[in-house]
Amino acid sequence: MSSKNGIKQLFNPESIAVIGASHNPHKVGSIILKNLKEGGFTGNLYPINPDTSPILELKTYSSINRVRGTVDLAIISTPANTVPKILEDCGRSGVKAAVIISSGFKEIGEKGEKLEEELRKTIERHEITVVGPNCLGVYDVDSGIDSIFLPSYRMGRPKHGNISFISQSGAFGSALLDWSAEEGFGISKFVSYGNAIDVDEVALLEYLGNDKDTKVISMYLEGANRARDLIEVGKKVTQKKPVVCLKVGRTEAGVKAAASHTGSLAGSDEIYSAAFKQAGIIRAETIEEMFDYSRAFATQPQLKGKKIAIITDGGGFGVMAADSAEKHGLQLAELSKKTKKFLKKELVPYASLNNPIDLTGVANEEHYSAAIDACMADPKVDCVLVILLLQPPNVSSDVIETLIEINSQHRKPMLVCSAGGRYTKTHTDILEDSGIPVFPTPDRAAKAMATLYKYSKIKN
Repeated sequence: MSSKNGIKQLFNPESIAVIGASHNPHKVGSIILKNLKEGGFTGNLYPINPDTSPILELKTYSSINRVRGTVDLAIISTPANTVPKILEDCGRSGVKAAVIISSGFKEIGEKGEKLEEELRKTIERHEITVVGPNCLGVYDVDSGIDSIFLPSYRMGRPKHGNISFISQSGAFGSALLDWSAEEGFGISKFVSYGNAIDVDEVALLEYLGNDKDTKVISMYLEGANRARDLIEVGKKVTQKKPVVCLKVGRTEAGVKAAASHTGSLAGSDEIYSAAFKQAGIIRAETIEEMFDYSRAFATQPQLKGKKIAIITDGGGFGVMAADSAEKHGLQLAELSKKTKKFLKKELVPYASLNNPIDLTGVANEEHYSAAIDACMADPKVDCVLVILLLQPPNVSSDVIETLIEINSQHRKPMLVCSAGGRYTKTHTDILEDSGIPVFPTPDRAAKAMATLYKYSKIKN
């Protein structure tokens, strides 16, 4: 298996050779070269093509052997049958890391498996760290590494954040990155590792567990070939940072689909559930849960208890939130006498001072400010869920700044539920940008909060 230094080269190379770079701008290699040249990568770029006329105004080499400088990382996007020789050339040239984008390996059957066996021998002989084949590869916001063969106008690139994603599927990974960019959802690193001939989810989990730029690790997994190692590494990593996993291939149909997709062994879903529990890995059941949990972990302080206060300007939403909170393992906090006395003075006479606190449809930013500040300061409250319905006329846009300011003054988790259309989203995007996650339903917000508590129990 690859060394930590080898994996580090995947994210922090000083020089990259793009093998398969083409003069045709629509070819995969040329798209990758353009993304690197026009993105954030500042190191040396070496296009490799038998036709050595310049590509994107860069000096082009007929093979990796012709490059005089040191090459830290090779990105290979040539036909599958050419890859074994190219990887051998990389090994002889001293290249220590490679990303193989090319497909046509074990996912297609016996013929592809033989090609992979050739690659495996080369990897062992030259001690090369390899991601792939059959993958999107690596994207690192800080270093500008971008081996993804999708143009930026088709798939956006996310801004800087503290979540790192590991994905066995390239298609899922590309959608994940595009969605993250559209929603303004920041990431640190992303790896799509495909057939995992060398670097797999266990190696990446261990590396990212020690990565100072990664606060949360989120995984898409079809199957693991090293389940026991996944448990052991997971135990160590989850003591340092949360790990969320969306595991697919749960049914017989899904298991077969996974085998033909990346050649992975999906295995028994019950065994995976038990393994995740043993490792402290939090399982997401849906894509929404994967994002919801990751966003909560990335932005919120540790939740030390399960007593939640719910504040709403819509009674029905408060009831839904109370149901969901209890369903997912939280308890409605019994507010202190001091808090209730304060709220009685600050809110309208017909507001409900119980938990959920119903500010009613006449609520304004002063009411929200009083209720949130009081609950955040109440020692009997561990976390706060704010239901902010922006449709009532008394709620001005000033409430957004109110929430941001109060959140900055306290160290308790605070999540927001806000349902609505364009007007709502325009305002809640500001909350998201300030590090306060917003959820479209009470259930998703309550479930995310409950997961914060679940992780605190895992860690402690």
